Amino acid sequence: MWGEPDVRRARAAVLVAAIAGLLTRMIIAANSPGPADVRIFEGFAKAITGYGPVHIYAQPLPGLPVYNHPPLAGWMLLGLDHLTGLGFSFATLIRFPASAADFACALLVFEIVRRRATPRTAMLCGIGVAVSPVLIATSGYHGNTDAVAVAFALAAAHLLADRRAPLAAGMAAALSISVKFIPVVVVPALFVAAFRGGRPVLVRFAAGFTGLTALIWGPALLTVPLDLERNVLEYAGGSYRLWGLVRFADVLGLPEPAIAFMQGGGHFLFVLACVAAGTWLAWLRPDRAPGVVALTLGLLLLLSTASGLQYLTWAAAGMFVLGPVEGCAYSAVAGLVAVLGYSGRSAVRWNEFVLYLGAAAWFVLAAGLATGLRRLLATSPPPVPHPGTAPRAQLENAP
Repeated sequence: MWGEPDVRRARAAVLVAAIAGLLTRMIIAANSPGPADVRIFEGFAKAITGYGPVHIYAQPLPGLPVYNHPPLAGWMLLGLDHLTGLGFSFATLIRFPASAADFACALLVFEIVRRRATPRTAMLCGIGVAVSPVLIATSGYHGNTDAVAVAFALAAAHLLADRRAPLAAGMAAALSISVKFIPVVVVPALFVAAFRGGRPVLVRFAAGFTGLTALIWGPALLTVPLDLERNVLEYAGGSYRLWGLVRFADVLGLPEPAIAFMQGGGHFLFVLACVAAGTWLAWLRPDRAPGVVALTLGLLLLLSTASGLQYLTWAAAGMFVLGPVEGCAYSAVAGLVAVLGYSGRSAVRWNEFVLYLGAAAWFVLAAGLATGLRRLLATSPPPVPHPGTAPRAQLENAP
């Protein structure tokens, strides 16, 4: 019977798995054309090179969909387009940020879990992220920026709750919504967790978040505010009915106006529900901020009225934060959905079998979130200082 590994050996095992996972993703990226999004991103990159990462929001882009990415993604695409001038393949480059984010996320999840469970459990969770089929398929084949945003969101929670670095946590939170706007649902929870840590923690977190957000978003907000709001802040996702609530509504024969409302203005109600759940959990368990972020992002996917294979990454790493069983179960079923979905004629046209698998992945996600929530609330939280005060022991031990 194998003994319990120490933290150093467990971390080394996760590092090896993460390196192997990164190489696997990049081999896939270098040897596959990827979905239509790869070519769309290349078109965006060329347009940004011509118009700039700020004025791109106000420009018509014939032959391309709406440019709905936050400002930092524009700077990333500008850099990637310059690298193509040096002879690099854009199709390979666009898959690297998400693949590198998965590498970082495997190590990050290990560090999060090892503080709350045994080294063996943390090792299994870190390796699970590294070899996750859904993450390999979406990051290595699809690319996009979802995995990058999730990595920054989890990093913000880890820095805030585990590393006692609220300034860096605020900056990480700003980076997460500047790459993809999806993690905006966890920002209120992070602010609540910082507030529960005391006034100095809140001030530092807010300074890091607002300062970097102003730096990244400021030029676009000052120059093309209405275009930025319309393209990015109000973007509700595509109108496909492949996943979750809208899929079930379609199968059950709900009236078309009801489904249209769900995918239109009504989707904000589901977003608000996720925000409310996250802030409530952060108030109760500020010390479990990484788990709160993981659960909130998973709930967003569960309630999402938009369909996209890359969206499956929103919950992939976070489910391993909630538990190894939850992570493995979701990653396996959702990974099969992603692999078969990408193997079809189009990533946005799933056959009947993939649609059934998608429904199964939805229920696996729901079950994992339920057990994760129970685990988050199972243990009593440590005493939290009143804002503006410090614990007596901290004051007595202060230099």
